[in-house]
Amino acid sequence: MSSAELPCIKVLGLGNLLWADEGFGVRVAEQLFGRYQLPPSVEVIDGGTQGLLLLPYVEAADKLIILDAIDFGLQPGELRVFCNEAVPAYLTAKKMSLHQTGFSEVLGLAELKGNYPEEVVLIGVQPVVLEDYGGSLSDPVRAQVAPALALAERQLTEWGVVLSPRQDEDRLNDDSLSMTRYEAERPSEEVACRVGDARVWGGV
Repeated sequence: MSSAELPCIKVLGLGNLLWADEGFGVRVAEQLFGRYQLPPSVEVIDGGTQGLLLLPYVEAADKLIILDAIDFGLQPGELRVFCNEAVPAYLTAKKMSLHQTGFSEVLGLAELKGNYPEEVVLIGVQPVVLEDYGGSLSDPVRAQVAPALALAERQLTEWGVVLSPRQDEDRLNDDSLSMTRYEAERPSEEVACRVGDARVWGGV
């Protein structure tokens, strides 16, 4: 299938890189974008926590892949895939993060407007740590980045996308946000005071 014949495909990495496992979806999206030179009909997006601002992307998509950390109530770090009708149920079952409710509303609004994608695939991981501001992915969740990437690759291939290796060094986000640099420049817990100020939480 030529790129001209491909459906419009959006890959949305959701989450916040500043809150530990919340950054999972964005980290997988970064890997996908950095590894492949995708055809024009396929767009990889750092959706962050933008909520309803993501509606135009959802409405434009014939097929949509969502990458996210979602509270399924499973074992920490467990990876799951849900498709089509099963996706909204998991996005609205529990309010796990600040962005989740907003994106559930995005899907609902797209459906109400008659612009819901033909196919929706959610690739989600059970988070381990969320309350570490400035933290990176926990080890169990970090271990699922590669498997989640493989699942996204397989889904794109099933939709007829040819995954050609990227020939340039283009990135989804600025280099300062790359996982390697982010962790190398991350201050220690003592310096960053990620546990909070005792004068505020009553320790003094």
